[in-house]
Amino acid sequence: MDGLTIARRLRFRWITTLALLTLASCGGSAGGGLNAPTADGWHTFEGNWTASGTRTTLDLGTNHTASNFHLNGTLVLTEGTLAVGFRAEIIGLVDSQSGMVGRAVWTDERGDKVFSELKGQVETGNRIAGTFLGGSGRYAGAMGEYEFQWKYVLTPEDGTMSGRAVGLKGRLRGGAPSGSVPPVEGVR
Repeated sequence: MDGLTIARRLRFRWITTLALLTLASCGGSAGGGLNAPTADGWHTFEGNWTASGTRTTLDLGTNHTASNFHLNGTLVLTEGTLAVGFRAEIIGLVDSQSGMVGRAVWTDERGDKVFSELKGQVETGNRIAGTFLGGSGRYAGAMGEYEFQWKYVLTPEDGTMSGRAVGLKGRLRGGAPSGSVPPVEGVR
């Protein structure tokens, strides 16, 4: 293993460790992080998302590639009426000509999950739009949207990658069925 490969692996481990420490530091306050929603029932949020994982790329000819990826990391919502920390996992496909599609699962400290789909265009500076597709526990029936710009932090040649979301913001509204776990609006 050459010195450059070792340095890349050390940076990758450092970024992963930093992301895990960030998640651990927000764990104590995440349970009470849902404030009263806005008058129309929406919880607004802004936050930070860092993730690392793997990527496999196919060369499809001149100026055309396709990659699948699987990332894990931390997502910390710190602004707005929703201030919660999540473990976030995403899988997806990026085609340099047609854009990106993916699916994400955000899991909070209780094990409650929020599901979303992601779409984006490579030509627009890695702008990604997410749509909530529901969830479990206090996020059952979750709906809403979010957006961010993806910035690569580290993309070594060995298939690993790391990055972060810039300008992450959105809104979420839930609605658990009657008699189940309280929806997002009812969490205290």
